[in-house]
Amino acid sequence: MQPIFVGDVQGCADELDELLDRAEARFADDFELWIVGDLINRGPHSLRALRRIRERVTRGRARYVLGNHELALLRSALGLRARADFDSFDDVLGAPDADDWIAWLRCRPLVEAGRLGSQAFAMVHAAVHPDWSLDTLLERARAAEARLAAPDLESVRRFLADGDGDAEALDTLGRLTGCRSVSRAGAWSSQPPSGEWMPWHAAWSLQRHRYGVVYGHWALQGLHVASGLRGLDTACVHHGRDRDGALTAWLPDTARDAPFSIPDARFWRVPARRMYHAPRERTP
Repeated sequence: MQPIFVGDVQGCADELDELLDRAEARFADDFELWIVGDLINRGPHSLRALRRIRERVTRGRARYVLGNHELALLRSALGLRARADFDSFDDVLGAPDADDWIAWLRCRPLVEAGRLGSQAFAMVHAAVHPDWSLDTLLERARAAEARLAAPDLESVRRFLADGDGDAEALDTLGRLTGCRSVSRAGAWSSQPPSGEWMPWHAAWSLQRHRYGVVYGHWALQGLHVASGLRGLDTACVHHGRDRDGALTAWLPDTARDAPFSIPDARFWRVPARRMYHAPRERTP
């Protein structure tokens, strides 16, 4: 099947439907979606986007990792976070089957891994630690996933609140879903790099890892195409905030031995249909 990696949707279900229609016209059902997280929130149709992807996940035709906006939804559902003025996931929390959606989201992975050609890769929402091998990344992710998927909701609430004695797993959760920059000492921040802080992927590239990384999360950065890296957040939901937003998909050439090499022009771009929320003085 043709893998199709999709950047941050954030509730822009019309654009997601357009991309799916294009994929079905091109490949029929012989493709697999890889969703980099932030499928929901800020855009108008979070529940509709979730339904579209869950149906494909159930049929084995999609992979989907959690992003920071899914965690915002979980924290809100568990009473750990007040509703923010830009939140738009009330359609999920107010649905008759809201509890089922929360349970399903808690069991989504933080990392999906595979191979393209001869190259191993990982898909995460935001970032990986620059020093981590693929095995270490998966080990750390699985530990955090287990805490999120625990059957006891109270233990999940404690974990999301303060780590519940598991600071390493909570730090992993934050890094994988929220990191943009790193320090020389290995600390991470959700803010863009400044001063001595550098983009996480620049530090990662210095380590010359053999695996590739597909990620989203960084709308201000835009499409990032570099050796071993594909950053796919092209600000669909931020359209009109001094930029033209789009939903971007990457369709790697599976016949190539090293699809993560450059140059690479195998991208689909679905322009945002409208401005989805007013400009704010916030980091996307």
